Formats: sequence, structure tokens, C-alpha cells
Amino acid sequence: MSPQGPSPYIELDRHQWAALASSAPLPLTQADVEKLRGLGDPTDLAEVDAVYRPLTALLEDYIAATRERARRTSGFLGVDEAPTPFIVAVAGSVAVGKSTTARLIAHLLRRFTATPRVDLVTTDGFLLPNAVLEERGLLARKGFPESYDRRSLLDFVAAVKSGAPSVSAPVYSHTRYDILPGERVEVRHPDVLVLEGLNVLQPAPRGRRPGASTLAVSDFIDFSIYVDADPADIRCWYLERFLTLKRTAFTDPRSYFRRYAALPDDIATVAASQVWESVNLVNLRENIAPTRGRATLVLHKDAEHRMSRVLLRKA
Repeated sequence: MSPQGPSPYIELDRHQWAALASSAPLPLTQADVEKLRGLGDPTDLAEVDAVYRPLTALLEDYIAATRERARRTSGFLGVDEAPTPFIVAVAGSVAVGKSTTARLIAHLLRRFTATPRVDLVTTDGFLLPNAVLEERGLLARKGFPESYDRRSLLDFVAAVKSGAPSVSAPVYSHTRYDILPGERVEVRHPDVLVLEGLNVLQPAPRGRRPGASTLAVSDFIDFSIYVDADPADIRCWYLERFLTLKRTAFTDPRSYFRRYAALPDDIATVAASQVWESVNLVNLRENIAPTRGRATLVLHKDAEHRMSRVLLRKA
């Protein structure tokens, strides 16, 4: 028992977790990792070896156990039902590295013979269009739970989990900072769906109208991962990424943020700091961090973006 009392998690430090890597294959190269990691994320092959080899091996065990339970249930009921997609959720703050985590998991899971078909969808595609956000006075709260089309996201995940042969999701452009009208990504009954986003572990919203569904996206998730770090470290990563984008993606004439490209770095940093403090940090504290305790597994990072400990929910 910890000094804080009993915990629903088993906690392993980096050394203990990395020691589990010998039980899993490592089919990636450094070049693969560089293609998969997010902008400004220093994750390298050694980090993948220490963190993601054991994680994907654990996921394969969970997937196998879920399939076996489904097979036994079908036998008990006397029905012949094919397994439905296993859904892995990856949550965490802006700039914490959850996109890198999601891409690495998806890429590695495809290398296992039991899960060759893995799709990755981000919840950004379910943000309300900018025109709708402006109309509702929510543009400054983009990324907060109320800025999403929660009904469409829930319908999408429920359809995937029900085993629908084909389900589509909207597409979001980070360059244009908006939904791309008419563009969709198709998900065709994968073995695994990796769903990445800020609020994927949110419970059903409070204050629902009478008769409204009490279901939430998190009700359809089989295994959830929360990527965690000290908010002060995430702030540093956010500012570093902002300055990198200022010199690269923001110079694109189509970029919503092109106005920042010509600013001196010190002025741009002040502007980015204000956005962090007034938007992203508030969202982290009020909406994202409170869902950490709902995760199956928590990956905690140190100031160098390296995993320092893992918390796995007890069976």
C-alpha cells in the first residue's frame, strides 16, 4: 500500500518496464521512428525498445484475451459472431506526444500476425467547423469538449465497435485549422482501431437533456492509454513546437497561422505562451487531466520526453 492509500494501479519504474521488452519483437528501425514521431518529439529507437515493445506485447495479450472471451460467449449463446474491432484510445494534453504514441502503437501492432489490419483515427476530425465554432462563440475554446461534434464521434465509435463493415470519419487539416469539407477517411472493419485525442476518455457530459443517451466514447474502448507529464514540461514542449512550426508549416500561404511566421521569435513566444495559459492549460486542468484515472495504462514522461514510470490498472 502506498503512503497515499490503496491504488487501482500497479506501478513500474522505467527499468522494471523496459525489462519486459525481451518478450516482444522490435521490427522498427531508427528511420521508421523518425517518420512516425511528432514534430519536436525526440523519441528514438532506444525509447521505442524500452517503452513500446512491452506495451504492444501487452496489448496483444489483451486482444487475445478479449477474442477468447468473445469466442466463449458466442459458444455459450450458441451463435456464430465474428470478433469486433479492438479499440485502443490514446489521450493526453496538447504537445505531450500522444500522436507519436498512437502512430507507434498502430505501426507496431500491424507487425503482429494476429493484428495485421490496424487503423488510426484522430478525434480532430470531429471538431466542429470553424464557422460553427464562431457562431457559437467557441473558437477560442477549440479542443474543449464542447467544441466537438460529440454525437457524430460517438456514432462513429459505436459503429466501428458493432462490427460495421465500413465507417467513415471527417478529415481535419492542421494547416487550415479546420475541417476539410467533403473529405472522409474510411475505416473498414480493422483488427484494431487506435483512436487518439484530447478528450477520448471523457465520461458522458453532465446536464444532458431528458431522454438523451448516457453513453460516452469511453464506453466502447477496450484499452486506454493516458500520456502524462508535468504541465511545466508540456508548456516547454508546446513553445518549442510552436517555434518550429513558425519556421516551417506556418510559412505555407494556406496556413491559418501564417501571420506568426514573420514575427520575431520573442514576440511569437509571448503570443504562444498566452495561448498556452488561457486555452491549453485550462483545458488540461479542467477536462483532460481529470480523465487520467480512467485509463487502463498511464505513461508518465520526464522533462526529456522519456518514459519514467508506467501505471497499469490492476486486473
